[in-house]
Amino acid sequence: MIITAITKSLPVHSKEEENAKISYSKSRSIEEIYEKYSNMIFQVSFSYLKSAADSEDIVADVFVKLINAEPKFQNEEHEKAWLLRTAINLCKNNLKHWRRKTVDIDDIDNIDEYGNLQSENQFNINININDTLKSVMELPERYKDVIYLYYYEGYSTAEIAKMLKKPHSSVRVHLHEARKILKGVLEEDEK
Repeated sequence: MIITAITKSLPVHSKEEENAKISYSKSRSIEEIYEKYSNMIFQVSFSYLKSAADSEDIVADVFVKLINAEPKFQNEEHEKAWLLRTAINLCKNNLKHWRRKTVDIDDIDNIDEYGNLQSENQFNINININDTLKSVMELPERYKDVIYLYYYEGYSTAEIAKMLKKPHSSVRVHLHEARKILKGVLEEDEK
């Protein structure tokens, strides 16, 4: 009786939709997904954490979650959105952790201008951050998310709203407010 009620409440998908999800998911190996998205995940993580070492950890954690969860993606966009959302959530969790607020006394000489330890990164990404990206990374989280996803990843405001689970109008307002803030900051820097 309970099992029947639970199965009736589950969303009904046509056989074709289920087969499409399964065939898409099986056609991609973890290595292919890693090759395609690891740099993007690193960049998103770096924009949050401002630390190459922590960003590398987030990349690894995202792919561990991918392997463990074995999600069935509908298409490439669904796959990319899942990876981005997972990376953002892991970054937010990392920022809340107590160890982010402490530094080993031996590492004082290796701290950069942001207060993060300097390290090499395995992705060979040139982390020369231009003034615009620096300004974006200094924005409050609600603005940084929408700016990054809109301008750097090319998502529409509707897609961002769905990914962040926010109303479409809120995403547009945050995008508008972030542009105004960035315009002021960048004009001030030019003077």
